[in-house]
Amino acid sequence: MRLAAAAVARREGTVGSIPADAVTGSGSGLDPHISPEYARLQVPRVAAARGLGQSEVLALVDGLTEGRTLGFLGEPRVNVLLLNLALATLRP
Repeated sequence: MRLAAAAVARREGTVGSIPADAVTGSGSGLDPHISPEYARLQVPRVAAARGLGQSEVLALVDGLTEGRTLGFLGEPRVNVLLLNLALATLRP
């Protein structure tokens, strides 16, 4: 259940709004993309789990953020697979 993502974010000290895709993504949890906001929300947890600095993880998130298709279709997004592959090269 995706509502658990919001609960985890709150437990980890997130104040303010939670990105919509943190609670409304697919039931499978296998979405190929997430919003840049949701990716940034997870930076502290991912950095700690991988033994990396938050600045390293944030730089990857920012570098892998894709813009709108054709400049106006859809929303900016982060490809989760590419992000995980990039993280693995830093600290397998």
